[in-house]
Amino acid sequence: MSASAVHSLWTSAADPIAKIDAPKIEYAQLAPILIVVGAAVVGILIEGFVPRKSRYYAQVFVASVALVAAFAAVVALAADGYGTTKAGIAAMGAIAVDGPALFLQGTILLTALVGLFTFAERRLDPEAEGNRVDSFAAQASSVPGSDGEKKAVKAGFTTTEVFPLLLFAVAGMLVFPAANDLLTLFVALEVLSLPLYLLCALARRKRLISQEAAVKYFLLGSFASAFLLFGIALLYGYAGSMSYATIAQVVDGTIQEVDPALVNTMGNDVLLLMGAGLLIMGLLFKVGAVPFHMWTPDVYQGAPTPVTGLMAAATKVAAFGALLRVLYVLLPGLRWDWRPVMWAVAIVTMLGGAIVAITQTDIKRLLAYSAISHAGFILAGVIATTPEGISSVLFYLAAYSFVTIGAFAVVTLVRDAGGEATHLSKWAGLGRRSPLVAAVFAVFLLAFAGIPLTSGFAGKFAVFKAAAEGGAVPLVVVGVIASAIAAFFYIRVIVLMFFSEPRPEGPTVAVPSPLTMMAIGMGVVVTVVLGVAPQYFLELAGNAGVFVR
Repeated sequence: MSASAVHSLWTSAADPIAKIDAPKIEYAQLAPILIVVGAAVVGILIEGFVPRKSRYYAQVFVASVALVAAFAAVVALAADGYGTTKAGIAAMGAIAVDGPALFLQGTILLTALVGLFTFAERRLDPEAEGNRVDSFAAQASSVPGSDGEKKAVKAGFTTTEVFPLLLFAVAGMLVFPAANDLLTLFVALEVLSLPLYLLCALARRKRLISQEAAVKYFLLGSFASAFLLFGIALLYGYAGSMSYATIAQVVDGTIQEVDPALVNTMGNDVLLLMGAGLLIMGLLFKVGAVPFHMWTPDVYQGAPTPVTGLMAAATKVAAFGALLRVLYVLLPGLRWDWRPVMWAVAIVTMLGGAIVAITQTDIKRLLAYSAISHAGFILAGVIATTPEGISSVLFYLAAYSFVTIGAFAVVTLVRDAGGEATHLSKWAGLGRRSPLVAAVFAVFLLAFAGIPLTSGFAGKFAVFKAAAEGGAVPLVVVGVIASAIAAFFYIRVIVLMFFSEPRPEGPTVAVPSPLTMMAIGMGVVVTVVLGVAPQYFLELAGNAGVFVR
């Protein structure tokens, strides 16, 4: 073959490559995510270049500023109409910028900011070797109880890497409910999960339980990721696309141009049903719904309490956001197939979480089973398949996240010689020893129980009303029964705190720094305001309740 022929071969083969379009990225619309990712990268550079003595202050400053700036960016986008009239798809179809995405991102950023205050708390534990310490291990790589750990404590080391890890997890959480194609959904899931696996293992006290929790979370999380990825593969095989809108059109049969290679698979409902089932299974794991809840009690109990608070609040918000978008944007044509399954999951989640919680003797495990039953209540709103269903879920998530993070912040205050006193028997008589802390915790427990004039009541009422109007009246009846069962164990804790004699060897209540006081204060304010005057926030959630397709 002549040189000119070879040359013509190369040039003809290379022609299409010259036509690849440059990606078009709407940086302003992605600003909240980019700010958080940028700050996380800065946090890593701080770890590498800033002297050890100054790292803590630098990290807390960078993380706080980033979360506030990202929240301001979300508010600016919403004020500019991106939640309503200008809602659209950004980053070449990968990210949706619409009402639900902005509402959930704002909620995640605010809860992450409150969570950051509990991460930065350094006054609760007694000083070690003259240095103030936080909830995290002095040196994550040292073996628990080893000489290396003792030397790290003596030298006053602290694991300041938790702050960039927090920011990376938050960045994943911001993308997760806004993902508009399956690949972005999976990447966001991994970006939010991997930092959390690490953070769970970093407790200063009870390190072996903490590491066990991290291993359990990692193994079960890996299974869930595998299910999700397998579901994505089957849906891609079915529709030949990763985009939510294209797959939804294939499911509905409204697609205009059909690729000849896909004619056979598009009629194959087995691929569609199995893919959708595995995808939803992966998301239900993150939500903590029965029967995918097995990791929740152990991980909530073993992880450092600030991490547990962040996971219980922000991760749930992100996971429900992703689940809503998958069911309402990707699979609306399969409604008659997924609704009965979700009915069953919601019923066993509400009842399972509430019944098993009665038997718990550890306050963190009790709150874990409480979180499971709340996932069931939120699923009732998801099942409504109406605009009111979406807005009620958004409101419930906002209300629930602040109550949860406030409750876990209170748990960090009750201490004995071994660290946090999480066994319920040690909380007996707390109301007489420290009336203010017990009263604040009682407010959070009443909100969890859904007592009127708390945000929990407003949230449950909105969700149950939407479910009833969506034709799920039996589900509401089960929800009310589950709420009554749940109220029993919340009120049992209140009775224990206020009507039991305090033990002489009982725990002490540590005096926190202003950081934890702000976290608990914000929790109380949001709980009371959303309970007494929820209308403005319900309308806000209602206006934000329309998904862009």
